[in-house]
Amino acid sequence: MNPQELLQRKADATPRGVGVMCNFLADKAKNAEIWDTEGKRYIDFAGGIGVLNTGHLHPKVQAAVEAQLKQFSHTCYQVVPYESYIRLAEQLNQLTPGNFAKKTAFFSTGAEAVENAIKIARAATGRSGVIAFGGGFHGRTMMGMALTGKVVPYKVGFGPFPGEIFHAPYPNALHGVSTADSLAGIEKLFKCDIDPARVAAIIFEPVQGEGGFYQAPADWVEALRALCDKHGILLIADEVQSGFARTGKLYAMEHYNVAADIITQAKSLAGGFPLSAVTGRAEVMDAPAPGGLGGTYAGNPLAVAAAEAVIQVIQEEKLVERANRLGDLLKEKLNGLKKSVPQIAEVRGPGAMVAVELNKPGSHEPDADFTKKVQTKALESGLLLLTCGVYGNVVRFLFPLTIEDAVFDEALAKLEAALKA
Repeated sequence: MNPQELLQRKADATPRGVGVMCNFLADKAKNAEIWDTEGKRYIDFAGGIGVLNTGHLHPKVQAAVEAQLKQFSHTCYQVVPYESYIRLAEQLNQLTPGNFAKKTAFFSTGAEAVENAIKIARAATGRSGVIAFGGGFHGRTMMGMALTGKVVPYKVGFGPFPGEIFHAPYPNALHGVSTADSLAGIEKLFKCDIDPARVAAIIFEPVQGEGGFYQAPADWVEALRALCDKHGILLIADEVQSGFARTGKLYAMEHYNVAADIITQAKSLAGGFPLSAVTGRAEVMDAPAPGGLGGTYAGNPLAVAAAEAVIQVIQEEKLVERANRLGDLLKEKLNGLKKSVPQIAEVRGPGAMVAVELNKPGSHEPDADFTKKVQTKALESGLLLLTCGVYGNVVRFLFPLTIEDAVFDEALAKLEAALKA
């Protein structure tokens, strides 16, 4: 069947609310490459929105899932448990930042991880209020949307949202928001909207994902920790997109001298299989009563097997170090284009969590049109790019960290051509 017929079937059978970037359909994929149903090859710098740090179908991940599939595919952990769930929980308890006893629960999606982190925080504190930040993204569920600090397209037409969710400014030097400004925003909430004694948690992304790949300043993260300690509030780090070697550390929170009480994880945790996790202080994680946490598919054994293989691949192939090397090469390329591409306002990001912000030349005005054109030109040349940011003027890069050097170099050439075009 030709692509146009397939696209018409898509339009007839699926709702427009499921926005789709590409006008072709995937046929097969391997590491950092995808081929469509017509045989055209694309280099994947989207990674399924940050899911494929270990690439499409890494042989060790594939083998682990195949081996598990010969054993069993599902029992529901809450009915008949299995050792691999426990073993992976033990690994995450050890690998996540924080020198304290931890426990881990598994779910299926990043949004579920966030939902359950809030449930756990409320159960542990006996409080209901939650503070999140402008530009943040925490999922498309009702609580996830309430926490998310970006209206279009995520919140339009879906309200009202759960109550007692408050937003403060996220620090952003490029846009004139300092650490002091953000902290003042939180203090204003305490004065005008909610008593800090009623706040269960503050949730933030160490590097904002959908918001534009802005990294949290170290002094701000330390101030959040101190503020939480002062008022008995739990600090939740949403590492759904920033985890698993993307930022040049296994977790982005390793860039800071303080630890979060709870960390949410998903995306690249299981190399393309649906799995998320909430890891936190043992006493906090034990607050909900038995039956209060879980889900029919939560901690699916095939996805758990994939996650164990992903951790092995990250360690054996030194993907933390590779993220720093590839990220440096990409940032060097983008910074070198500033003279010939005056729209480049800033190149940023730790490790391989890199973004380029594009403004109208000589101004601070976001250039979403130019950004879209760059994405379109890249796609025409066979390079998949994602945009992000509240103003839609940021290109983010989420290529597999396992990408071959020759393919990476080819992609950088395509990126340069798209920016110059």
